[in-house]
Amino acid sequence: MNGIETRLLGADPPTVTRLGLGLAALGRPGYINVGHGADLGAEKSVEAMRANAHAMLDEAWAAGIRYFDAARSYGRAEEFLGSWLETTAHAATVGSKWGYTYTANWRTDADQHEVKDHTRPTLERQWPETLAALRRTPDIYLIHSATLETGVLDDTRVLARLSELAESGVRVGLSLSGPTQAATLQRALAVRVDGVNPLSVVQATWNLLEPSAGAALAQAHAAGWGVVVKEAVANGRLTARATLPQVVTDLCARLHTTPDALALAAALAQPWADTVLSGATTQQHLRSNLSALNLELGLGELNALQDAAQAPAAYWQERAGMVWN
Repeated sequence: MNGIETRLLGADPPTVTRLGLGLAALGRPGYINVGHGADLGAEKSVEAMRANAHAMLDEAWAAGIRYFDAARSYGRAEEFLGSWLETTAHAATVGSKWGYTYTANWRTDADQHEVKDHTRPTLERQWPETLAALRRTPDIYLIHSATLETGVLDDTRVLARLSELAESGVRVGLSLSGPTQAATLQRALAVRVDGVNPLSVVQATWNLLEPSAGAALAQAHAAGWGVVVKEAVANGRLTARATLPQVVTDLCARLHTTPDALALAAALAQPWADTVLSGATTQQHLRSNLSALNLELGLGELNALQDAAQAPAAYWQERAGMVWN
């Protein structure tokens, strides 16, 4: 391994590398990342995207990344990851998610790209689909974008099944999205099945524009939960392609770094973050992301970066308006 630190995911196995690779933008031709369509180029066939995903996985592995994140709704991300793992026989740590169904049919202009359903029948359908696509059991299995509104954290049938998976050795948990991430995580921390919480991993959005879940994530980590950070570059809004907060522009100039590396370094600096996902689509972007591992931010710099934060409602409204491309 090329020097990327590994650690336990929270208090228990599996181990994860400090930087992981998320496949949300690699498994389907349409996604909301800024410039996603241009990054993929004109050829977006399944074969072309499989080849690109495998090349990205090769690049990540060579750089020392050992944690890979997928979901049922990421198009063919699980299939691409599974075929790569089977061919290369790499011993990686793998996470996936259930609760959304991909519906875009390989189109970027689909009226609807994914449909959320957090009921037990969806879990029962998607768990074997994940096993088949990955060609193995995932180490981590999350409710995809759990919210209080769906009622999934109060659904005894779902929680009982997740408890069974946890007892079999899979780390189960939830991913979060939206302005109420912290409240949803607080509810998840209180879940009990026969006196035990089967949930022990959370994947949440935290970045310089939207850090509001930080205190709740620190609480989860203190309780022994594993914490995975997603969207650390805000779907491209913290890259050179976007109009950046002045404090980010100024600090990048002073440190001779790129916005994406600065944003990832800030996430990596959070003591409660076990692993931070890169969502890179190209090898150039991944290499730029990887430079965050060599960027150490002092307390003064981290405090200054707090000025980049938006109100959560404003952040999520802007994200909701991003165009699939």
